Amino acid sequence: MIIRNDRPRLGWSLIRSVLGYREQLESGHSAFAALLKAWHERNGWSHRVLPALAEQLDFGRLHSSQLSNLRNRKLSSPGPEVFLSLGGCNAWLAEARQQGELTPAAREQLQDQGELLQALEGSGLALLSGGGAPLGAGDLLEIFVGLQPLPPGFDWRIGEAEAADLSGAMADLLSGGQPWRQCREAVMQAYPAQKKQRRERFAEVMAGLRDYGAAELDAELPDLLLTLQVLGIDQELVAAGPEALLERLRQPR
Repeated sequence: MIIRNDRPRLGWSLIRSVLGYREQLESGHSAFAALLKAWHERNGWSHRVLPALAEQLDFGRLHSSQLSNLRNRKLSSPGPEVFLSLGGCNAWLAEARQQGELTPAAREQLQDQGELLQALEGSGLALLSGGGAPLGAGDLLEIFVGLQPLPPGFDWRIGEAEAADLSGAMADLLSGGQPWRQCREAVMQAYPAQKKQRRERFAEVMAGLRDYGAAELDAELPDLLLTLQVLGIDQELVAAGPEALLERLRQPR
């Protein structure tokens, strides 16, 4: 899965003409927190995965407490080693997974790290630019200070107030207007997630028994696109990606 950043990079003078430096930093810190949160949730990682990878491959010191504080906007001045470590991990992930699986060389590098290997075999999406290159330390730093926008695939900004309506629109789209009893088997077969808890939650949302929260729906979007693809529903929408799917779900029903 490639998460592209096709928007032009904003220059320093342009940003400063719109925002004061404090507002710019606040915006960047918020965006970076959202980026880290979404990256972990979509990969199903704990805060231990990236620090363990950085230590194993000597990318630099990175602590789980730093990641937690960055996600919660409690760390306003992380050292350069944080961005070097994250950039190194991201570059490795971009090369280590081919066709959805870790390469033999990557497995060999992690052969004595059972828990880490298991986590990355499950999922290891990297952060990629519009040209397909992994975001490096400099890119991540620029996002953190508000000089570079988030990749479009991570800038969905789902609000809690709209999550319930989006959940209902998603259920209508996937069911094709059919009652859940009639389409349940086909939809559940198309839904790619294998974890029992996620499958049960998805089924409850489809049946109208509950709604996704904003963070839950954000994390589900890539798999919802795959579900649409398997069901053969609106392949142009699938090819357009998560932003197009959100735009479709936000349309009045």
